[in-house]
Amino acid sequence: MTRRRFYAPPGAFNANFDSVTLESDEARHLRDVLRLKAGDEVYVFNGEGKEFHCLVEESRRDNAHLKIIGEVHPARPESRLQLTLAVALLKGEKFDLVVQKATELGVTRLVPVVTKLADIRLRDASDAAKRVARWQRIALEAAKQSGRAVVPEISGPVSFESLIQDTTANGELNCLMFSERDGESIVAAREKLPANLSLLTALVGSEGGWTNEELAAVRQAGWTIVTLGGRTLRAETAAIAVVVLLQHIAGDLV
Repeated sequence: MTRRRFYAPPGAFNANFDSVTLESDEARHLRDVLRLKAGDEVYVFNGEGKEFHCLVEESRRDNAHLKIIGEVHPARPESRLQLTLAVALLKGEKFDLVVQKATELGVTRLVPVVTKLADIRLRDASDAAKRVARWQRIALEAAKQSGRAVVPEISGPVSFESLIQDTTANGELNCLMFSERDGESIVAAREKLPANLSLLTALVGSEGGWTNEELAAVRQAGWTIVTLGGRTLRAETAAIAVVVLLQHIAGDLV
């Protein structure tokens, strides 16, 4: 039987890990949508890789108290590849789709990037915060649906320059930029990466593509530029395709 899964942040579990409280939307879903009651079995994950078998003890409108029977293996294991997907900002529904599918496919972290030819521009810090909150909700729902016990981190939007500088400062060596031009094949790029690849950053551009200056900057930083075949893909299609390819090469899609 499919697990009835709910999310609760680490702070919702008591110190002894024998009870957990669901709040707001999760509690209402349990009570009003699934119509679960005292004694029903459910599963709760904490977004950091742990999942628990529980019994409903009490269900109210805005919270539900559950008894923890014990820790269990998540419904789906995590990929052995810790993949950071950096994507140039796209218009609302397109970026939403990338967040959803990248989460289902096992991405560890997702970074929105402000590039010179990006489809949209952020108005201010409040606009950025609202978008990130929306993407976090989408990632949570996608993790719940796909059986993951880890919810990917959605970072705040960063500039293209900051992304390159941060990876360099952190000593990240396995970095790929995907471009419609001036790149090599994924097969050739794989030969440059370690055989036991477990940590990788992939950058996918906007539908406007990359400027010559951006391409030069990643080369100077030691990134490898990769081109996906002869067809021009929409940015959201390219982002999803990149995750599938990398999970097949080094992750759990084998």
